[in-house]
Amino acid sequence: MQKQNNPLLELIFNIIVPSVILMKFSGPEDLGAVNGLILALAFPLSYGAYELAKYKKFNFISILGFVSVLLTGGIGLLELDNQWLAIKEAAIPGIIALIIAISGVLGKPLVAKLLVNDTVMKTDVLYQALKDNGTEDAFKKALVKANYLLASTFCFSSVVNYFLAKFIVTSPAGSTEFNEQLGELTLWSYPMIVLPSMIMMFAVMYFIWKSIKRNTGLNLDQVFNTEG
Repeated sequence: MQKQNNPLLELIFNIIVPSVILMKFSGPEDLGAVNGLILALAFPLSYGAYELAKYKKFNFISILGFVSVLLTGGIGLLELDNQWLAIKEAAIPGIIALIIAISGVLGKPLVAKLLVNDTVMKTDVLYQALKDNGTEDAFKKALVKANYLLASTFCFSSVVNYFLAKFIVTSPAGSTEFNEQLGELTLWSYPMIVLPSMIMMFAVMYFIWKSIKRNTGLNLDQVFNTEG
């Protein structure tokens, strides 16, 4: 059974609901900081557990949402300096960028696992054509380049998230205003990661397709799986 992501549900459970709870219901007159954080964490955790039970596969967005809310809320509960919040916001996409870059250095670019696989492409046809044309090395180099392009997207998100946190969260930790700003930051931080990475993913996919066409001479329908 192929896993069918529901972007709307992912958005609601992992981003919107936790953000609203932090912004509107974590004040001392409502749930309070601790209970608000626990409830906010429950949504991405529950959604991730549901998908794991149903599809036997971890949902990366849910994991990212849970870790992000946990770290953000933890900084607030411990009343740490706001600088730590900005560092945390930069760290998540920064770590992703580092993992992608390291995979390229090790000769196993992550972009290949994401885009050049049996689900997306007819890999047997692709690799046979590369072998017949003697262009396997050229295609591997193109994949490494595409991998670094993808990593650069998350580097961009890391920098933007750092300054976004510095700009939005200005109240002292532990205050109601701080909790509200945490929710606002959570709401804005995901688009700064997801949207640029989606745009770059399409650009990287186009780059890989051009490389495939150049190195194999195959047409679109000869390489990509079009069956539903």
